[in-house]
Amino acid sequence: MTDSLQARLADALKPIANPRTGASIYQTQQVRDIATTRDGKVRVTLLLAAQDDPTLARQVRQALERVEGVVDVRVDVKDASEPATPPAAAPAPAKAATRTLPVMNAEPAPRTPAAPTPVTYPKLGRILAVSSGKGGVGKSTVTTNLAIALAKAGHRVGLMDADIYGPNIPRMMGVDEAPPVKDDKIQPLQAHGVKVMSLGFLIERDQPAIWRGPIVMKIITQFLRDVDWGTLDFLFVDMPPGTGDAQLSLVQATSVAGAVIVTTPQEVAVGDALRGAKMFERVGVPVLGIVENMSYFESPETGKPMAIFGTGGGKRLADELKVPLLGEVPLYPPVLEGADRGAPIVVSDPASSAAKKLTAIALRIAQP
Repeated sequence: MTDSLQARLADALKPIANPRTGASIYQTQQVRDIATTRDGKVRVTLLLAAQDDPTLARQVRQALERVEGVVDVRVDVKDASEPATPPAAAPAPAKAATRTLPVMNAEPAPRTPAAPTPVTYPKLGRILAVSSGKGGVGKSTVTTNLAIALAKAGHRVGLMDADIYGPNIPRMMGVDEAPPVKDDKIQPLQAHGVKVMSLGFLIERDQPAIWRGPIVMKIITQFLRDVDWGTLDFLFVDMPPGTGDAQLSLVQATSVAGAVIVTTPQEVAVGDALRGAKMFERVGVPVLGIVENMSYFESPETGKPMAIFGTGGGKRLADELKVPLLGEVPLYPPVLEGADRGAPIVVSDPASSAAKKLTAIALRIAQP
């Protein structure tokens, strides 16, 4: 969106030139890590060399303060000769009642922190990570439907979006607003009987999350510790694809009861999912089973399954890992359409084959 706050900030910074080089400080990335909150707080990093005019910092601050929608500006001046550090974000105000972005109000942790001891959160019930080896296999769609299915079955369910780089849970659950803060605790939003927390509630839609491990760890820890989840039976955690910072941060932050691995029948997806499953095994998290998504397409004329993406990948993966194949979910266009409009299939069409499969998988996972 060209009229977004990020775009207006960029437009304000582009005309500012470094007197020493004559180049735009924005185009040369001398100003970087532009972070915003929804209520108009801005934080940027300005790299200054020893020969640069220090008044550049004042120019940057004044230019940003004039931007429509900005209420507070912080310019962090860094020595251009020092190695880059993980980007920080806009500071939170002093009063908890207006802390719209408590996740991002701290400086990055040291580069080589000691591995933290996992903390147990008894009120969160069973913490279940839903992961995949690669993107595009429908992991978030599966996660949202599993969470709602258990809520419909009478369980107290939370859904934490740990996909820091692509937080799609707000769209899929049909909620998108800044969560309130009460008594220094973030209040999760609710949709379809599920308590939901996502970074997508806290940043603008077009703001990229260009964050390294320490910041990711900070966000995940605060989503566990500083969100008022109440008492839950299950907390589903939607992980980003792969085996990176978010997965490691979660298992370092708390005790994870188990992982559910989502794949499609394709061998490429299965191979990536295998690596993801092995990662959880290596860090002591049991893999509860495999969900094969987009397993087949039911012909509208005959009702017969059509294997569009191959067959048997999920079963082969489950056999190799010696874990159950929890279910095979068909490729059903309303599943995708429902995800786009915030109406997951177990709500919008519970009688469909896909919804019944997902519900059966959820109930299977819920068994002790």
